[in-house]
Amino acid sequence: MFDISFWELFIVGIVALIILGPERLPGAIRSTVKTVRSVKNMASGFKTEIEEQLRVHELHEDLKKAEKMGLDNVSPEVAQSVEELKQAAMSVQEPYKKKKDDDAK
Repeated sequence: MFDISFWELFIVGIVALIILGPERLPGAIRSTVKTVRSVKNMASGFKTEIEEQLRVHELHEDLKKAEKMGLDNVSPEVAQSVEELKQAAMSVQEPYKKKKDDDAK
């Protein structure tokens, strides 16, 4: 990602020590690490969300293909996608079924 050598980090550390002083340097390092960590977490969350949206879009495309083909003679990949969608729909409905059963009692 970044091409930073040991000597470049060493020089940055020395300059930071001179500018901030030994009292404030540990706090500055901690806040920098915390900021970098939060940026990495935000980027990975964004990446995960995009991948999930692409997967959902692909499943919808497979479902449209299956509907056009009549769900009888579809490829195994499309059939698997349809089955995944059915399972996802059942898992979404599951909490509501439990709530209805509890309300009926």
